[in-house]
Amino acid sequence: MSGAAKKWYKFRLLTVLLFFTALFVALMTRAFHLQIMSGSTYKVMAERQHKKSLPLPPERGLIFDRNGEKLAASLLVDSVFADPSRVTDADATASRLSSVLHLKKKQVAQQIQKSKNFCWIARMVSPAQAARIRALDLDGVYLVQEPKRFYPNKELAGQLIGSVGLDSNGLEGLELKYETYLKGETDRVLWGRDAKGRKLYLADGPAEEKKDVIHNLILTIDSRIQYLVESHLKEAIAKTGARGGMAIVMDPKTGQILAMANEPPFNPNNIQRGDTDLKRNKAITDVFDPGSTFKPFLAAAALEEGIVKETDRFYCENGAYRVANVTIHEANRKKHGTLTFHEVLKYSSNIGSVKISQKLGKQKFHQYIQSFGFGRKTGIDLPGESGGLVRPSENWTTVDAATIAFGQGISVTALQLISAFSAIANQGVLMQPYLVQKVVNQRGDVVQEFTPTAVRRVISPRTAERLTAILTDVVGDEEGTGRKARIQNVGVAGKTGTSQKFDFAAKRYSRERVRTSFMGFFPSGNPRLAILVTIDEPERFKWGGEAAAPVFKEISQQIIRCYDSGIGEVPTIEKGNINQPVQIRLASLPVAAAAATGEADQEAEDLLPDFRGMPLKNAMKLAQERDIDLKIVGNGWAVSQAPEAGIPVRRNRACTVYFTTGH
Repeated sequence: MSGAAKKWYKFRLLTVLLFFTALFVALMTRAFHLQIMSGSTYKVMAERQHKKSLPLPPERGLIFDRNGEKLAASLLVDSVFADPSRVTDADATASRLSSVLHLKKKQVAQQIQKSKNFCWIARMVSPAQAARIRALDLDGVYLVQEPKRFYPNKELAGQLIGSVGLDSNGLEGLELKYETYLKGETDRVLWGRDAKGRKLYLADGPAEEKKDVIHNLILTIDSRIQYLVESHLKEAIAKTGARGGMAIVMDPKTGQILAMANEPPFNPNNIQRGDTDLKRNKAITDVFDPGSTFKPFLAAAALEEGIVKETDRFYCENGAYRVANVTIHEANRKKHGTLTFHEVLKYSSNIGSVKISQKLGKQKFHQYIQSFGFGRKTGIDLPGESGGLVRPSENWTTVDAATIAFGQGISVTALQLISAFSAIANQGVLMQPYLVQKVVNQRGDVVQEFTPTAVRRVISPRTAERLTAILTDVVGDEEGTGRKARIQNVGVAGKTGTSQKFDFAAKRYSRERVRTSFMGFFPSGNPRLAILVTIDEPERFKWGGEAAAPVFKEISQQIIRCYDSGIGEVPTIEKGNINQPVQIRLASLPVAAAAATGEADQEAEDLLPDFRGMPLKNAMKLAQERDIDLKIVGNGWAVSQAPEAGIPVRRNRACTVYFTTGH
């Protein structure tokens, strides 16, 4: 090899050596950058390429009543899914799963076959089913825990609380209204993936960290009062053969709703099985003609405008009054002659009301109807509220103006009706009804608090007092239409109502299908609670004073006897005297509390107490104080007892008391 060739060979060798040296340095530099400088970043990226999270329904916040009783909670339950790519024997797997889960084998097999890497088999199965699935240890079949909404009191306040779907989204009621607060972040589980990106298995390790965004609700509802309202409403529906009913208990001074009941009830634990119609909170969604329960608002307008006095007299035409081309009759075809303004309300005269309306004028009447809140939503914190129907006064015919005077030809909701009536109890001030007192976080810190909101003054305190005295006579007088709502030693101001339901097929009001109502507040001198009871299409007892008034009485008496609702001492209102007080206390332990303070009646000490409505703990305490051998059946609140209350008590007398937590 010549010298020139050797030089060229050395040059080429050196060039190659330098190239590979530079390449090695570059590779080492890149490796250092990847492994040392950016190692953590690329590790995360690699994990993301091989793992993927599966979203699961988020947990939801709790819902409590005003006393801390849990009304809605979330439980972790098992759901079954499969990775078909890891199922070794699809037919056998489908057979075993269908047997445990009570599903059709064909259905399970189709789920497995149509999916490549993931499919749900069954969501939220029972603990027993989950245990059996684990015991089977099937290839490619897994269990994962999801939060399931649970309502411990079943039907109690079901329409009001609402429900949630499988995705943990609120569907109705408070669950929907306060979705933003109640719903937490979506939960996730991690899935392993192969090089081709296929899901293979549930990966070990925690899912992504969740933020604490779940909040709890504290309601104005008293679950004890809610329970007794639902119970008495249910009994009334059965007794009258009615289609359904509604009842609302409201604090007229604050607008707080203590109970809102619908019959038939709805169990939000069984949303798949329930009738869609049962889910509707008819107390806020359904509108109806109020009938004679509308007369107090006409009376309030007439008194406020100064066009009438209590002693003014109206000739009621002996039961038949011609307006335009329509003859108006009294309810139940009664024949009244001349009645005072006071008596028009006491006897619930249709013709007297028409003549008051004519004196007031339709424009003024319409103005007060709107001022009381009819024709617009109350603004309660629930979805789906109706505003009712109030036509402009310029569209009223002479007949319209007459029939609206006794509550026909105008549509209202139950909530509108009791809210407007509460304005009379609240010295003329209309309050906005509400259901949630506080929103709190998981630590109990208040996130948002709701306080009473005055909408407007509708009538003067003087007018409210005058009207209250008349409405107290409606209940207190032996001839008053609301006499069956009377409570001993407690003044009740109230009004009955019976309205015919419109028959759209016949295009007229039905004579058979009616809605009966009673609304009242007590004690008249210092109103603390307002209650509305409505019975829909009763087959028996088709008048408000017969069907609805006794239900009001039962509910009110039991509240006074058993529950601490902040009412305190209440005065009785006797005819002609609205200021005479009596010592009646609303408390969870009325007799025991009185005994502790020396206020108990000596007579009451010798009689078997009424345990109904008391919580178990309070009933046991009272029995111990009275040396009564208490036999307990069930849990929750007392609903009945044997022997009945009021019989003489002998030492160590046995008494069996039955308790329940819901329907």
